[in-house]
Amino acid sequence: MKIDALSRMGRRTAPPPISWLMQTALSRPKLISLAAGFTDNPTLPVEMSRKVLNRVLHSPETGRPALQYGITAGETNLRQCTARHLQRLDQSSSSSSSSLERKSRTRMKNEDENDKIHSWERVMITGGSQQLLYMTLEALGDEGDIVLVEDPTYFVFLSILQSRGLRARGVRLERNGLDLGHLEAVLQQLKKTGELRRVKALYFIGYFQNPTGVTTSFEKKRGIVKLLKQFEAAAGHPIYLLEDAAYRELRFKGPDVKSALLVPGAMDRVIYTGTYSKPYAPGTRVGFGILPEPLFTAVQRIKGNHDFGTANLLQQLLAGALETGLYDQHVAKIEKRYGQKAQVMKQALARHFPPNVEIWESGGGLYFWARLPGNVPTGVKSKVFQTALKNDVLYVPGELCYADDPARKKPDHEMRLSFGSASEENIREGIKRLGEVLRKFLS
Repeated sequence: MKIDALSRMGRRTAPPPISWLMQTALSRPKLISLAAGFTDNPTLPVEMSRKVLNRVLHSPETGRPALQYGITAGETNLRQCTARHLQRLDQSSSSSSSSLERKSRTRMKNEDENDKIHSWERVMITGGSQQLLYMTLEALGDEGDIVLVEDPTYFVFLSILQSRGLRARGVRLERNGLDLGHLEAVLQQLKKTGELRRVKALYFIGYFQNPTGVTTSFEKKRGIVKLLKQFEAAAGHPIYLLEDAAYRELRFKGPDVKSALLVPGAMDRVIYTGTYSKPYAPGTRVGFGILPEPLFTAVQRIKGNHDFGTANLLQQLLAGALETGLYDQHVAKIEKRYGQKAQVMKQALARHFPPNVEIWESGGGLYFWARLPGNVPTGVKSKVFQTALKNDVLYVPGELCYADDPARKKPDHEMRLSFGSASEENIREGIKRLGEVLRKFLS
């Protein structure tokens, strides 16, 4: 087939880095992968899922609907369970608020507002959170439009932008979220060049960010919304805030943080996306989002063209796990497990990595972020990466996590290290191998 038979998107779409990273790990049995963002295999809820599915399939009255087509936006029971679950998360994260907020009248007012913010009718169920991210960009962005992203950010999201023909502008990331001063400077610069009208959204990972492990404080979320609204008049349209909360429930240390949904006045601007893949099981491929209008309707119509509904049986599995309390039991189990594995990696890093490597530690999620001195590249073509491969250890080069932003040179001296799927033995051995490689270049 001639290349010109393909669409612009078909010709433009590059091979996603995640594909060759996974292929490299699978094709080399002796390789220790600290790259894959997979979850912990031994804790996958096999017995729990069997129990729930037996309950669903024990009679034709419950089994047949679960094996039939469903509703485009998602089955009502799972949408309702999801809305209640998110409301509980946000209410528990508000427990450390000021005493004024805890007064009875204020609490009743907040609960009434939360009912609207977390309404199940604003919830959409999708084939993993990845599908929601893709459809949201499909609904919002035309070729050449701009999405603001954290610098660095989730590299699979960057692949979606590249495929859709969207441009990214990076905003520096601090230890508690986006650098608000830099965000304002980027918006001002885009306004000055006349490109602000092309800015459609800001995407950020609110909890235990992939790749750095950073959690964005609620104060930062409030500041982001304020800045975006401040520039909307000049843009000529709403600028949405897309909060990716895929890792929120993998918290093993520290308090939870309220979602951007609870920022005052954000109800019509914030898109919240989450997943059951990370906290329950990746094989379910069930995600969800809370979307404002008119975006909800637009994404629902697009989803109708994609699949007219996420797999119904998997939705019933998740709804059953949530309704019976088995889901919460499983989350408590994996939080403890990831906390243990993170401690193993932390100790191994302290023992084997050179002291001039900066380590970003997290209170949840699956990752550590390592920064080498700026003159030592870690990219795919670097001697560090190639030597690591020869020594049978794989990491995610930090360069993959940065957008192609003409406003700055892409950093190339960092790496993402995952403890998610590796055994404790492989974490220790993988960090040891990688530490030996780094000492050769940092001696």
